[in-house]
Amino acid sequence: MIQFDVPEIDYDRYTNRQLAAVPLAVLAVALVVIAGWWIVTGAPATLGLDFVGGTELRIQTTDGPDEISQAFDENVESISTVGGESNTYLVQFSSSDSEALAQQANENLEPVPDAEDGEVVSQESSIPPTFGQENKTLALWGLVIAFLGMSVIAFILFRTFVPSIAIVISAFSDVMIPLAVMNLAGIPLSLGTVAALLMLIGYSVDSDILLNNHILRRRGGFYESTYRAMKTGVTMTVTSMAAMAVMTIVATFFGIGLLSDIGLVLVVGLAADLMNTYMLNLSLLRWYKFEGVAR
Repeated sequence: MIQFDVPEIDYDRYTNRQLAAVPLAVLAVALVVIAGWWIVTGAPATLGLDFVGGTELRIQTTDGPDEISQAFDENVESISTVGGESNTYLVQFSSSDSEALAQQANENLEPVPDAEDGEVVSQESSIPPTFGQENKTLALWGLVIAFLGMSVIAFILFRTFVPSIAIVISAFSDVMIPLAVMNLAGIPLSLGTVAALLMLIGYSVDSDILLNNHILRRRGGFYESTYRAMKTGVTMTVTSMAAMAVMTIVATFFGIGLLSDIGLVLVVGLAADLMNTYMLNLSLLRWYKFEGVAR
């Protein structure tokens, strides 16, 4: 595997508190955003159709958003344009009666000139509220079980508190930061974005275990081991970030909303992972190795 030529950072210039301050401050801001969102909406993030139920119509019409909002008996939850396609909108409703909504769209909106059979609705999807609640429960349990499983593995591997808790804190931050960004960017929590958060737990464990293993179990000095781990870890993370960034750009251009949301969540989470691994985790390991119980 080709590795990036990672510059050797002079970590001796910074105290452990200075290294940990930035990632902990970012985590604190993320938690404030999530807590505020929870107080206002009753959920840590805006829940998508997968979790609350409802209908999404893909509409091709020469009418604008104002006319679209007035074309239905049901309240329109959101209207978004589809990138790369003119006169195409994704319209979401809390109602799961997709047939009635599609009929209203075809009757009350003006189709584009080249629309097949004069139809306004080109695609429709509906999720009943009860099924959405089941999805929400399964997704929550999936995140909890994945996080607990990761924590158990960390403690089994290192069998000491500080290195293990460093992995757990970093993984927790890697999930919370992109979740807060999702709220600020208007990205709903869906089965796809939950999958992205689960992937971030895996990415976080990989990079943190790699760092811990090099520092605690490999030969060589502390900083020599750190730089060896960084060459592999930074290469893995930056390569994944580049791939996800390209996916986000392409998916946005072609109007594939789910893929663009997943890609953005992963890019933010992987950037957070670089910060948490080589600042927060490293500061805890250095304290453990030189000043803490390992002394």
